[in-house]
Amino acid sequence: MIELAIIGPTASGKSDLAIKIAQKIDAYILSIDSLSIYKEIDIVSAKPSKEELSQVKHFGIDELYPNEYFSVEILIQIYKNVIRECQNYSKNLVIVGGTSFYLKSLLDGLSTLPEITETVKKEVETKLQDLQACYSFLSDLDPDYMQNIDKNDRYRIEKALLIYEASKLSPSEWFKQNPPKPIIKNLEIFNIDVDRETLRERINLRTKKMADSGLIDEIAYLEQKYTRLPNSMGAIGIVEVLEYLDGKITKEEMVQLIAIHTAQLAKRQQTFNRTQFENITSAKLEDLEEIILNNNFSFQNS
Repeated sequence: MIELAIIGPTASGKSDLAIKIAQKIDAYILSIDSLSIYKEIDIVSAKPSKEELSQVKHFGIDELYPNEYFSVEILIQIYKNVIRECQNYSKNLVIVGGTSFYLKSLLDGLSTLPEITETVKKEVETKLQDLQACYSFLSDLDPDYMQNIDKNDRYRIEKALLIYEASKLSPSEWFKQNPPKPIIKNLEIFNIDVDRETLRERINLRTKKMADSGLIDEIAYLEQKYTRLPNSMGAIGIVEVLEYLDGKITKEEMVQLIAIHTAQLAKRQQTFNRTQFENITSAKLEDLEEIILNNNFSFQNS
């Protein structure tokens, strides 16, 4: 079975390329995108169209509702499910998306958790009735681990408390004694190399297209159904529309801000991709398809 990944900044053409490659090598596609994972977040996530999704079987898209919690652990489970599907149906796999942190997590892996009994679960559930007390206790126990956890982040506070109650070790000490193991061991990674001026133009065009395709209506619907509380509602493109709906900015300013913030995100993505991966092949979009297909693989077109 062949596994490869296509990464690149937002609006660089990853999805189209992934579909082309997947069709030629008889592969499924796993999306690693922080917004496409959610149902009903369609326009603002630049999710592939229904027609595109029908061309190749996709995973990692429309997996959760916007108010459901998403984590790297969930992504890893989705990946494991995809691998089983690929093995069952003799398919290859193309991983694609702009959230390269998720790809790095698949490569680096996560530490295993201690065995958590029903008794421990019940004890922790009781303690979590006073979330602030739990947060204070954990902050005193393990200040380094807790410094990046918000005092209202019930999911991560619960996880830290479960680790402590099950192992009697601080989370930092547990992870030190149980280092992560890679989930993916061999993976060819291909990065779309695009200059910033071209990328900026593509982002501006895509943002305008979003605005013309019902972006404001989509965000208004999401706010009405899910409120502004879920983490997904803090994404680029959603925040700016909410500011417009609040009357703080004009529609023109909204479009401009989305484009600016997306360009800033793209710059961060390019830096991450350049510095966080080894043995990565970078090339322009128009050259990558041929490079991938000729990159020491023996592909047979289906």
